[in-house]
Amino acid sequence: MPGTAPTDELFLAHFAELSRFGATERGGVDRQAGTPADGEQRRWLAQLLAAEGFDVQYDRVGNQFALLELVPGAPYVLTGSHLDSQPTAGRFDGAYGVLASAHACLRLAAEFAAAGTRPRFNLAVVNWFNEEGSRFKPSMLGSSVFTGKLDAGTALAVRDGQGVTVREALESIGCLGDGEGPSAAFCAEIHIEQGRSLERDGITIGLVDSNWAVNKYEFVVHGEQAHTGSTVIADRHDALLGASMLVVAAREAADRYPGQVITSVGQLSVYPNSPVVVPSRVELVLDLRSAQMPLLAEADAWLHERIAAIEAAASVTIEQRMSHGWPVTPYQPEGVELAAKVAADLGLPARPVSTLAGHDSTNLKDVVPTVMLFVPSVEGISHNERELTSDADMLAGVAVLTEVVRRLALGALAE
Repeated sequence: MPGTAPTDELFLAHFAELSRFGATERGGVDRQAGTPADGEQRRWLAQLLAAEGFDVQYDRVGNQFALLELVPGAPYVLTGSHLDSQPTAGRFDGAYGVLASAHACLRLAAEFAAAGTRPRFNLAVVNWFNEEGSRFKPSMLGSSVFTGKLDAGTALAVRDGQGVTVREALESIGCLGDGEGPSAAFCAEIHIEQGRSLERDGITIGLVDSNWAVNKYEFVVHGEQAHTGSTVIADRHDALLGASMLVVAAREAADRYPGQVITSVGQLSVYPNSPVVVPSRVELVLDLRSAQMPLLAEADAWLHERIAAIEAAASVTIEQRMSHGWPVTPYQPEGVELAAKVAADLGLPARPVSTLAGHDSTNLKDVVPTVMLFVPSVEGISHNERELTSDADMLAGVAVLTEVVRRLALGALAE
């Protein structure tokens, strides 16, 4: 049975403990999906919640659920984020949201038990598998399967750069289940902003009301191996030159729409990657983002028009396919309004914001009413070991999330 409600001090102590898994020398973490460090933090979270009466389960693609059934047969208010990280990452991205959700549900379990309250919905904490997409593509893999956007068999067969499949990685850390997860009535997620707008404007809580649209591509630039010393420039088919020109073109696409379109290339794989061989093959991942679908379409079309010119200039061929993406879509207005009321009741400054980055809630909101909250990131730094959110902002976020989940569990938005 649930015990005493955890304090703010215990949350901070638990966050410090969680931050030790996969810790790096510069104060960040490296705990990519399905690695030993990921397995260790999952077991720690399971022990924390199982000790308070939660039933910890794993679904067929490694999503971790801690269920507290207070109303037999009722669906769940599902709250959480992800624990996996980028290769060298900050301590807060994803992990804060999972631990905040765990503490919110622990507080509510103690409150409901002490008051004899019977909520309308049950409580569930979730740690989504492979949100980051740094080891396995696509990103948000676990929530994509949960929401029916990606087939589980396809997801389990995905391989990382060393040829290890998702299934093999999950089996290696003991986190491959066989179920489909709980039935969700509502979903809630809290996350660091990963931008500077909240800190800049003195806002404690971001009320996420929509997401930017994203097109993500995987390009393969095909050239021909040659000696870097003896092959004259005119005879070269340099795949890395072609890839470099594509990277520059992506930046030029963003520069055509300052502040309204964002493009990037975050991953390159060069073959044979030898200092004396002209590369014959380069794989890269490229994405375009915008809050305005017409501008995204324009930038996308402009970029693709450049491909033929790049192929001719570098004497290469470029193979392309869309990896995945999503359009601009709103979060349910009633959820945004509920969160705004909670922040106001707690005396915390809040305002609506859009999310430029993808989150698991981006998937969840398409199938179940979902509330998404942000807390400030110091200087907007993210996906970086220097990532930071203040203790005060973290604790304020826990307070807001707890009250949002409480009202959802009691049926505030139920028809």
